[in-house]
Amino acid sequence: MGSKLAPIQVGPITIEDPVILAPMSGVTDTPFRRLVKRAGAGLVVSEMIASQAMIRATRESEKKIDPDAQEGVLSVQLAGCEPEVMAEAAKLCVDRGASIIDINFGCPVKKVVNGYAGSALMKDEPLAGRILDAVVKAVPVPVTLKMRKGWDERNLNAPRLAKIAEECGIRLITVHGRTRNQMYNGTADWAFIRQVKDAVSLPVIANGDIVDFPDVTRCLEESGADGVMIGRGTYGRPWFINQVIQMLRTGAAPAEPTLVEQRDLVLEHYDAILEHYGTEAGLKIGRKHIAWYSKGLPGSAEYRAKVNTIEKADLVQDFVRGWYQDLLDRGIVGRDLSGRGLTAEAGCDVEDGGDDVTAGDKKAAA
Repeated sequence: MGSKLAPIQVGPITIEDPVILAPMSGVTDTPFRRLVKRAGAGLVVSEMIASQAMIRATRESEKKIDPDAQEGVLSVQLAGCEPEVMAEAAKLCVDRGASIIDINFGCPVKKVVNGYAGSALMKDEPLAGRILDAVVKAVPVPVTLKMRKGWDERNLNAPRLAKIAEECGIRLITVHGRTRNQMYNGTADWAFIRQVKDAVSLPVIANGDIVDFPDVTRCLEESGADGVMIGRGTYGRPWFINQVIQMLRTGAAPAEPTLVEQRDLVLEHYDAILEHYGTEAGLKIGRKHIAWYSKGLPGSAEYRAKVNTIEKADLVQDFVRGWYQDLLDRGIVGRDLSGRGLTAEAGCDVEDGGDDVTAGDKKAAA
């Protein structure tokens, strides 16, 4: 038998299976969230939105919240360093359909922390508290927090900041098991997350380096967390979060979708990207996803090199169909996912936890 996670309560919202899609700029857009939610995720979180950009109602920021996405409960992540601006941006997100506001104290990117947003706020607990308090008071929906262990190994203040967050009315805390100075180097320290769990009575979610089924089990054992947040493990596998849920329920790791099902999903995802962004932008944005779906399949490096040179969307679709058909004709039935994570060759540009940001958000948050 499995060890199904208990449901968690986030204000009035019940998350039956707390296996959550991480916020990842350039990845967890509306087309990707739809696929993950449809496959069966406990909760999905939007790309990070800079609070100033949301107030200016930039086209880029508004596109990250699609009121017609039919995602059910949607958590929208905000970053910023001014309590009043963060509060106003949170109100606008709720007006656009957000069910939960998630505050980003975890982003390690230089242009964000130099603007004193993201993980830089872990260095200023009074300001962090004012931001948390302002956002909680501004909106009628639950507010959650995502952070790291601390700024560096000498300042591991996540447990203390978690207490401040609880006093401000934050309803759930996610901890990425690295410091800001680690960026995405080294390994996530899941055991440290237990200190945060012990410090508060809130649900605590563990994040970082969860890319396969054994990771999930070890992370939960070491952290004592109430759930997990998965980022990089979903690259090219929007069904992975649901697989984790099924594994926790039954104790058995579900099989991957068939190669035919994967091919059809790639094409459906690509069509959705083109519709969401338009053909010109979608052609470029879709490349990384096409690359991630091919990981572990024979000849995938050559496939990626070729598909990235095609400049017409219909020709990309024809090439994808032809490549998968060739694999099927050769009797290939699935992928070899024994390797850890995704490589740069596969187009990987955002690590687990989703704290990277797009150029537009870097500028807005700075």
